[in-house]
Amino acid sequence: MMNAHGKAIKYGDNVDTDVIIPARYLNTSDPEELAKYCMEDIDKDFVNKVCKGDIMVAGKNFGCGSSREHAPIAIKASGISCVIAETFARIFYRNAINIGLPIVECPEAAEDISDGDEVKVDFDSGIITNVTKSKTYKGVPFPRFMQEIMAADGLIGYIRQNKK
Repeated sequence: MMNAHGKAIKYGDNVDTDVIIPARYLNTSDPEELAKYCMEDIDKDFVNKVCKGDIMVAGKNFGCGSSREHAPIAIKASGISCVIAETFARIFYRNAINIGLPIVECPEAAEDISDGDEVKVDFDSGIITNVTKSKTYKGVPFPRFMQEIMAADGLIGYIRQNKK
């Protein structure tokens, strides 16, 4: 599976799906359209500063709120290669895997990484490296089958690849 490498864009605790993609934009499920409004209600400048490969970092309970799959779709389509958080809301965790957005739980990294730090994530080992601070953290690696789902760009891609 591919690894992630990019600049950290950091948020706090309890980032809910309503600020990840506000309800007023849920009239579409087009990823590119959703990406234009990603994080708009918490960070108006997000869409201007995010670069392909960047890594979102947050505190506890990331993705809480409604069960909309639009939230991880918007994050992924914005160019974010991985989300690192102290903890994820259960439905967001499941939706992220289903659409192929890599996420890693690691309280130590989530707290220590600063906005703008250069970060690398090895999905096989769960090792997160903060290049800026020359520090490493041990995140929870995904089981192989979950990595295969994400590598296939989500559950539907995985099913298509593995049809017999």
